[in-house]
Amino acid sequence: MNLLDNLEIRDLGNLELLAKQVVEGFIIGLHKSPFHGFSVEFAEHRLYNQGETTRNIDWKVFARTDKLFIKRFEEETNLRCQIVIDGSSSMYYPEPPKNGPFQLNKLQFSALAAAALMNMFMKQRDAYGLTIFDNEVRQHTRCKSNTSHYRLMLSYLEQLINQPELNKTTSAAKALHQIADSIHKRSLVIIFSDMMEQSESADQLFSALQHLKHNKHEVILFHVSDKAKELDFNFENRPYIFIDMESGEKVRLQPNQVKEFYVDQMAKYMHELKFKCLQYQIDFVEADIQKGFRQILQSYLVKRNKMGA
Repeated sequence: MNLLDNLEIRDLGNLELLAKQVVEGFIIGLHKSPFHGFSVEFAEHRLYNQGETTRNIDWKVFARTDKLFIKRFEEETNLRCQIVIDGSSSMYYPEPPKNGPFQLNKLQFSALAAAALMNMFMKQRDAYGLTIFDNEVRQHTRCKSNTSHYRLMLSYLEQLINQPELNKTTSAAKALHQIADSIHKRSLVIIFSDMMEQSESADQLFSALQHLKHNKHEVILFHVSDKAKELDFNFENRPYIFIDMESGEKVRLQPNQVKEFYVDQMAKYMHELKFKCLQYQIDFVEADIQKGFRQILQSYLVKRNKMGA
């Protein structure tokens, strides 16, 4: 089973095991791809050179890839990373179907992606912390790199998944300002959020993103969405009751009544968000929850490679 395709996930009963399987599937994919530079750097291997001793060949990797790699043993921490997750109620979309296959919502997708990244950090001996926010910062841990820290971070993620709360509003701008002030050493900041701020708060949100860059942090913003529904508004033209998951407000309508206006407004907001990220030199990644985890791990790896870690 390839968990890089999230449609094959049956449930989130064991987050640690799922994260491990996602990362292992990703590494195997890298070894089989032409991107040897990435796979070697990530997996702490390098290609075997003919004439070298075979003592340090990783035979497990050879069995999977039919290529000879030497295992490296340097003890070093290359990177500090703060993972930031939006835990507001809009992240619980889509609601689980009453009948049909298991479907990750945006929060579950973000939590599993974060756990997979932490698994990668563990392999690379990189230090990492976790921040969870909704209308304020709920959890903030400093960067560490030991096994007990990893287990603690997973417990926070599992708690977030297993204790959903409705009507939790978002204040990403306020939270990101707090985070920028609390991270004292230059770090890579990885944000998972649907960026569903009130329109009047957009400028404050952009200011908060700029604050992170002003403090010399490298930033990846994963814009988490169910693209087909939330951006493209692809619903059958029949009556629906749409519910604001943060306020509980309900609106009854047929999608075709508002689709053109909705798609236009979302496109304008996304254009502005992407432009601000480009202006502030923030990596913006569209993280469609229907497209699995390759997009997350690959984007991180490209960023790490550019940072020369």
